[in-house]
Amino acid sequence: MAKTTEHKEGRATVKVVYYTHKTLADGSHPFMVRITKDRKLKYLATGLSLHPKYWNEAKREVRKSFPEPGREELLTKLQEWQTKYENAAKSLAADDEQHDAPAVAAKAIEGRKATRRIKLLAYCTELSDAMKAGGQVGNATIYRDLRNQLAKFLGEAYPEAGGDIAFDKVSVSFCNKWEASLRATGVEEITLSQRFRTLRAVLNKAIAAGVAKGEYYPFARTVAEKHKFQVGKFDVSTAKRAVSRDELRCLEALVPANERQQLAKDVFLFSFYGGGINFVDLAQLRWRDLTGASADTGYPERLNYIRQKTGGKFSLRLLAPAAAIVGAYRPFTYATPTSYVFPVLDPAKHVSPTQIKNRLHKVLGQVNKDLKELGELAGIATPLTTYVARHSFATSLKQGGVATGVISEAMGHKSEAVTAIYLGSFASEIIDAAYEHLL
Repeated sequence: MAKTTEHKEGRATVKVVYYTHKTLADGSHPFMVRITKDRKLKYLATGLSLHPKYWNEAKREVRKSFPEPGREELLTKLQEWQTKYENAAKSLAADDEQHDAPAVAAKAIEGRKATRRIKLLAYCTELSDAMKAGGQVGNATIYRDLRNQLAKFLGEAYPEAGGDIAFDKVSVSFCNKWEASLRATGVEEITLSQRFRTLRAVLNKAIAAGVAKGEYYPFARTVAEKHKFQVGKFDVSTAKRAVSRDELRCLEALVPANERQQLAKDVFLFSFYGGGINFVDLAQLRWRDLTGASADTGYPERLNYIRQKTGGKFSLRLLAPAAAIVGAYRPFTYATPTSYVFPVLDPAKHVSPTQIKNRLHKVLGQVNKDLKELGELAGIATPLTTYVARHSFATSLKQGGVATGVISEAMGHKSEAVTAIYLGSFASEIIDAAYEHLL
């Protein structure tokens, strides 16, 4: 007689993976929990992400170049996610009950809910801390600021909440009250849009993580959900500002009174002639990003850099005015190829992502203040900012008859995925030729 063996339920495999198939708005890729059971996969968001420059694909690990203590904090949080879902898989296997990957996910969430019930502000803090640990200092600040704004509102409008509020209390009525409260303080439409888009992102992450229920979601997902809160109702259109070529000539002819004004002038003109590069990228350019040398002037001929916001790669020919600007800084800022081109960041002082972010924010404010003064001296009616330089670049190309698609590629507009499509469909020679319209 043939022997029979008693069925033993297998255990699901759990692994936290760096999910490169999805790219976030800041160019980073998320870490996902991958649960495998009976050859079927389920992915769960962790809320943690990392820019690809800090990921070693060959070793499948976070690079040691990732600044501490951020690297250690990120690794600790990733291990916590791994352990939590592994324990859930072990528990179900030990019970010897038939189950699948979603059951493992549900078991892990069940355990999490049993230990604590996360509320809105606490979750905002958790997200902010995770982003900071992942090197996303800018996003961490946005979520921290949201938490602080909500805390102030809760203290005034919901004193009975005891300082925090459950996710199921974040209703349409709650959103309407917060909007009214913000409007009473004179908050502009674009700020309202940003605040509510961030709140919406928090709720989406909470639902994905299983700490909030989708049935209480207050935001409209479709046109039919008119009874829900409409984030798109805010008027975020801004007056499009650009200076004319004649006005730009006036700025070029202006002699700054001091080094600070000179830097502001150079930042504006380099952004205009350098493909509309934004201040954050411009300030972090290193001499190794400049290649080639003109036989006539000795100035670099090409700029190659990765945009901080999206991770998109850019390569452009330096027009003579831009090349002359960086050439003037070389005697003062060049020490090694890794030296910064512009005198904004000090590699000895500004090391961590937070230090760099704070320094850039401070200098940008001063540069924009100096640009407004320079604009007035040059007789330019439009208040000058680094944004105006970027917009003037795009407007000049458009007026020169350059196709919108080419301008989109040149500026790195839209998401990284869309930018990647543009980069794959246009030759760099087209972009190089387009810049001739600036001269």
